[in-house]
Amino acid sequence: MVSILQEDAVATDARLRRVIKESRVRFYDGSWSFEEFPLSDFAERAHCDALALVRDENVWSQLLPHRGEGEAFALLRFHFPAGIDNSGFVGWLASILKTELGTGVFVTCGSNRLDGGIFDYWGIPDALRERGFAVVRQLCGIQEA
Repeated sequence: MVSILQEDAVATDARLRRVIKESRVRFYDGSWSFEEFPLSDFAERAHCDALALVRDENVWSQLLPHRGEGEAFALLRFHFPAGIDNSGFVGWLASILKTELGTGVFVTCGSNRLDGGIFDYWGIPDALRERGFAVVRQLCGIQEA
């Protein structure tokens, strides 16, 4: 269920700092990239190892382990606890990462009702992997290994 909450920027920041600490984050090894193919080629080209498949009117785009072509991304995923108000999370964290890293991100969302509901895959340029992961670990309250 989507929450509608009126709060100021300070309250939103405080709420989302609690949300990120209560979420479960996974940092993926390796690099990831998007592969595009025509809509008509879905049965032949969709990979079971794709983490995401999305489409527009012309192509399917699947997120796969990087194979040397296209832009490479470092990847992490958030699962949120059931019932938590994570509204505004994507914009909030994307703004922090833009400020800290000087770059944008991509976010692809899915839903798993058996595991809290919405989950997010986040991609940052692979060249910023260590810095980006460090920012997220700090926000999550995770001590560096």
